[in-house]
Amino acid sequence: MKAEPTNRKGEILLAAFDALTAEGLPMLSYDAIASRGALSRQLIRYHYPDPEDLMIDLCDHLAGLYREALISEVMKREGAARLRCFFDFYFDMIEGNLKPRDDQVYDALMSLSAGHPRIRTNLRSQYSLLGQVLSHELELEYPELSTQSAQELSYLFVCLMYGHWKMVASLGLSPEHRHVTRRAIDQLIESHRARPAKTGPKIWSNAPKS
Repeated sequence: MKAEPTNRKGEILLAAFDALTAEGLPMLSYDAIASRGALSRQLIRYHYPDPEDLMIDLCDHLAGLYREALISEVMKREGAARLRCFFDFYFDMIEGNLKPRDDQVYDALMSLSAGHPRIRTNLRSQYSLLGQVLSHELELEYPELSTQSAQELSYLFVCLMYGHWKMVASLGLSPEHRHVTRRAIDQLIESHRARPAKTGPKIWSNAPKS
C-alpha cells in the first residue's frame, strides 16, 4: 500500500512511480534512429508505422545474435564442456567470442515491457526458451539431478545472469564481478546434486501471464 503524499513533490513522485510501473520508458524515437543510422525518418516510419513492431523485431534480432554466437561455441565441445561453455558464454568468459554488447538495450526493453504486453510476451518467451534448453542440458550432464532441480537451476541461472548484467549496465559495477556470479552457478549446481529438489513449481511450463 502506497503512503499518501503530504506535499506536491510527493504527489509528483507517486505519479512518476505509477507511470513507470504502467508504461516503462518511452519508446525510442524515430528521429534518434534516423540520426544514428543516417536514415530518413520517413523510411523508418514506412517499414515500422507502429514503433512497438520495431521493438519486437529488435528483441528477435538480439535473440538471433545470441543464438548464432552460442551455437558456434557449443558445437565445438562435448560432454561437460558443453555446459561450462553455456555458462561461460553468458558471463562473457570465452576468449575470442564475446557476448553481444546489448546490456543497456535489454534494460530498456525490460522497462518497456511494463506497459507493452507484446514486448513482455516476447521477452518472456526468449528467457523461457533459454531456461528450457539449459534445464535439458543439466539433466543430460548430471543424471543424479531431479527434473525439479534442473528447472530450478535453470531459473536461478536466468535470474543471476540477467541481474548481473543489469547491475553492470545500469549501475556501473565492474564487469569483472562476473567471476563472482559465475562461481555462484557452480555452487548452486553442487548444492542441488547433493540434495536434489523433489517438489516445487513447474517453472517453465507455467501459463503465461499478460
